[in-house]
Amino acid sequence: MYYAAGMARETGASLTLFHAYQVPVSMTDVPIVLVSVEELQKNADSKMADVKKQVEQKTGDGLKIYIETKLGDAIDELENLCQKIKPFAVVMGTKGATGLERVLFGSTTLSAIKHLTWPVIVVPPGKQYSSIKKAGFACDFREVVETTPIKPIKDFVKEVGAELHVLNVDFHNRHFKPDTPEQSMLLHNELEELSPKYDFIESEKIEEGINKFADDNDLDLVITIPKKHKLLEGLFKKSHTRELVFHSHVPIMCVHE
Repeated sequence: MYYAAGMARETGASLTLFHAYQVPVSMTDVPIVLVSVEELQKNADSKMADVKKQVEQKTGDGLKIYIETKLGDAIDELENLCQKIKPFAVVMGTKGATGLERVLFGSTTLSAIKHLTWPVIVVPPGKQYSSIKKAGFACDFREVVETTPIKPIKDFVKEVGAELHVLNVDFHNRHFKPDTPEQSMLLHNELEELSPKYDFIESEKIEEGINKFADDNDLDLVITIPKKHKLLEGLFKKSHTRELVFHSHVPIMCVHE
């Protein structure tokens, strides 16, 4: 949340802290609600008010912070909230303090990437916000016009004032196709006003190549398209996007086609 607060403060945006909760039910022959909805709402509001105070103390004055608590499925309620406030991006983490929290929170983050129609920025544990000066966009130069979300990428890069690097990972030209030069030119035409730099990374594994390049070249954020990296074909199976999200040392922004 502090990463989101830093980004909001720098871009002049407001910050909405969101929490979804569900009614705990005892799993007996006859399901029994253990806590009243009113008590759950009161407890959620109280805890979120404390979180808001923590963020305010750390960020100081000048940042408008709102809180939203909802009873229901986290992703459904988050999508409803996004439809209402139309955020710049949704910022989430990947890990909690315990093993169980890592599994549950990681699953929620992956579900958000899969289902939300808004950009999702995934922040590694303990990552502090600093100005996004260099952003990388992972691209395979395939059907770029049809599949590349040009507008959100351009809007984001312009908003944060970053230098854009287009990252293409290959190994001994295995993925080079006859139309690759044409596809790369089409992408350049779309992104030309951003004056992007093109970096061709030699690596057998896409996620490892991107992570190493990001570390070696001090990228502040990497943009990826989940569907193109097979995330939607097997959300909880091994995939390029999943591996990138959970092993990256820099934030990953996921945008849909």
